[in-house]
Amino acid sequence: MKTVETENEGLKRAYKLTIPAKDIDARVDGEIQRIAPTVRMPGFRPGKVPPNLIRKMHGEALMRDALNTAVQDSVQKLMADKKLRPAMQPEVELDEGYETGKDAEINVRLETLPDVPAPKTDGLKLERLTVDTDDEAVDAQLKQLAASQTRFEPAKKGHKAAKGDQVVIDFAGKVDGVAFDGGTGEDMIVVLGSGQLIPGFEDQLEGVKVGDEKQLNVTFPADYPAEDLKGQAATFDIKVKEVKVAGETKLDDDFAKQLGLNDLAQLKGLIKDQQQQELNGLTRTHMKRRLLDQLAADHDFEVPPSMVDAEYENIMAQLRHEASHEADPEAALKEIEGDAADYRDIAVRRVRLGLLLSEIGAANGIEVSQQEMNRLIGQAAAQYQPKDRDAFIRYLQQNPMAAAQLRAPLYEDKVVDFLFSKAEISERSVTRAELEADLESEEGHVHGPGCGHDHGEAKPAKKAAAKKPAAKKADAPAKAEKPAAKKSAAAKSEKAEPKKAEPAKAAAKKPAAKKK
Repeated sequence: MKTVETENEGLKRAYKLTIPAKDIDARVDGEIQRIAPTVRMPGFRPGKVPPNLIRKMHGEALMRDALNTAVQDSVQKLMADKKLRPAMQPEVELDEGYETGKDAEINVRLETLPDVPAPKTDGLKLERLTVDTDDEAVDAQLKQLAASQTRFEPAKKGHKAAKGDQVVIDFAGKVDGVAFDGGTGEDMIVVLGSGQLIPGFEDQLEGVKVGDEKQLNVTFPADYPAEDLKGQAATFDIKVKEVKVAGETKLDDDFAKQLGLNDLAQLKGLIKDQQQQELNGLTRTHMKRRLLDQLAADHDFEVPPSMVDAEYENIMAQLRHEASHEADPEAALKEIEGDAADYRDIAVRRVRLGLLLSEIGAANGIEVSQQEMNRLIGQAAAQYQPKDRDAFIRYLQQNPMAAAQLRAPLYEDKVVDFLFSKAEISERSVTRAELEADLESEEGHVHGPGCGHDHGEAKPAKKAAAKKPAAKKADAPAKAEKPAAKKSAAAKSEKAEPKKAEPAKAAAKKPAAKKK
């Protein structure tokens, strides 16, 4: 193989590889010898078909396979000989003028990973904000739990429905006197005051009794999902079949037993443990942000543009998806596009921190074991239907980048834990409100993206509230393990399908639009 370097600028490299025709032909001969014992042809005993006839029968397919393997082997040899560390999958192209029987010229383009300077991990100082759970918080969550477990009992005869009551109705909706699809239903349960239905619907049910028939006048919201109903005035003929009132829920041992526990003390203990876990998570997030801020301040080096572009597109795709669910998608999208430069800065920082954390992990022998990887694969596969799980596992086995993407968050956590162990950590006791306020104040701070799923940095400060969801994306360590920098096409284009309203309730049900 002949190798000629055609570009060497910054982190960019390009090469022209020439694979001699005789090498490709030798691969074909080798494959013919391998398959010869299995080839069957009329007039010949098994395994006795002449090589020239095998070449005539299967030559085109054999040549194609031989060329593909020759190209793959040549690219791998190039990486090894030149000690190249590609930032992304190299671009490999066969020269357009290639003809069978001639030398094959291959163009290879790639960006290499930078030489990351020796990480500065000594002298790290962090503050751990600790919060203790309190009885008031536990009692408040108990009350919320009790409210969610409310049981409704038939109201006394003649009782007029009021807020908090449950009403069971049949309904038939019309626009301009004409029934519309999804506008008719039976035995629909409505809790008055819940905001479950379009504006005005529940209000007009207050005061109804069992057996009442009534016509309601409403107007569909301008952002209602069904295009033909947006902003339309409508009437609903309803019949009240049942009216129920909320029964009293006592917070006692019996309540806990209904939830499968021994007594109220056990329930309170579980709630307290859950709250403490949440607080510990907030504390870790705060420490992690501070850690990454220190690392980012102490390290600055060139990063591969292709990795930045990939991360930037991941951020923008997430934000555009979130914008599509806003009350005014066009305005939200315009706001996002206006901050494009800020998001690119965030992408740069994510990639740089990811490479830095990878270097720290490699230098200190940090890795994800096969047992841990098997557990991650099992957890991810469990999200698929049983019939699709084997295909998903095969996909990970055949796609190193996809597997690295799955591995990245755990790898990141291990590196962060290692750095925590080296840091000088002081503790300060605060309230939950103070800790949350501190985290919220950092929402617009451009933190580093090595921090991943529990980080709130994927937005400029002035847009923090509108774009919060994007902050939960996987961060730079997904790039830290090199091949994982680029998500699979399926992952990048993944979008959540909007929920389709059930036809029988489309006329009345409008929770999402109402709350946005």
